[in-house]
Amino acid sequence: MSFDQKLQALIDAECAKAHTHGVILRVASGDGAVDFKGSAGAAAPDTRFPIASISKMFTAALIMQLADERRIDLDQTVQSILTDVDLSGLHSVKGVDHSPSLTVRQLLHQTSGLADYYESDLAAELKQGKDRSYGLDDVLQMTRALPPQAAPDSGRSYYSDTNYQLLGAVIAAVTGQTYDQAVQSRICKPLGLTRTRVPQGTDIGLPVYHKDAVLKVPQILNSMGPDGGIISNPDEMLTFLRAFMQGRLFKPENTPQMRQWNRLFFPLQYGYGLMRIKLPRWMTLFRATPELIGHSGSSGSFAFYAPEPDIYVIGTFNQTDAPRRPVGFMLRVLGLVAKHRGSG
Repeated sequence: MSFDQKLQALIDAECAKAHTHGVILRVASGDGAVDFKGSAGAAAPDTRFPIASISKMFTAALIMQLADERRIDLDQTVQSILTDVDLSGLHSVKGVDHSPSLTVRQLLHQTSGLADYYESDLAAELKQGKDRSYGLDDVLQMTRALPPQAAPDSGRSYYSDTNYQLLGAVIAAVTGQTYDQAVQSRICKPLGLTRTRVPQGTDIGLPVYHKDAVLKVPQILNSMGPDGGIISNPDEMLTFLRAFMQGRLFKPENTPQMRQWNRLFFPLQYGYGLMRIKLPRWMTLFRATPELIGHSGSSGSFAFYAPEPDIYVIGTFNQTDAPRRPVGFMLRVLGLVAKHRGSG
């Protein structure tokens, strides 16, 4: 069995599991020696799909561009940029309102401690098949109704989509463009991406499922924008991921600070719009596993780079039932790559 056939067999086995309706996988090495794309079920290898929270990498890249251009400072307060937005009472902890002092860096690094608006009724409504649009005012209202996760800079990162909604508003305020317009002009056009965008209509590419129910998500995706609304395809995601990891979307000297890893939730750490996965040896029978840097999404989407083997792994399960499923899958993919290289 060839290497490509082994990867395809792995995809087929994943697609045969419960509540799995389509799987897409794109694997490539930095030197081009490994170059695979495949799919199973109701998906083609080049199908567009919602990338969900991988969108946060696009948002982080845009913020770093604006910082490079000195149009914003990462330690600038968000309120000083969003002068027409009332942030008061958004983040009160033990009687102290931290809202006016929240900085761009805290949002980017998920260290604000803000509540996650998505964990309001929105997540439950989505799984019940309800689709609706919302704006920043709605996001702030949903966030205020939830308890905060922690005070700012409390020593770790707390995942919150609210952080990236606010960053999207920062991008719009500074550039004078909508979030999608900024993505198109500052990322897609320079990289030659023509199939990557925040959806404007009902076409979202591959349907998203919760178990065996197709979810209605066009309006929600359009509203999510900077925290999870982009759709793309595997080839364009590979182009974007390469450019991000190679420091071609912002100054390369930004990379070290963007990879200041904070504890998030096991097995993830968080940087600036980036996740890091490195399993402890006790979990893997004391065998070392590759470090993975990138992002995943609640729809089972994933886009990661493994620096040591120099491998990019991208794809989706388009299934909200098991968002952590890609971790084990990616490690099995990298295991096949290592065996292929070892036998070459």
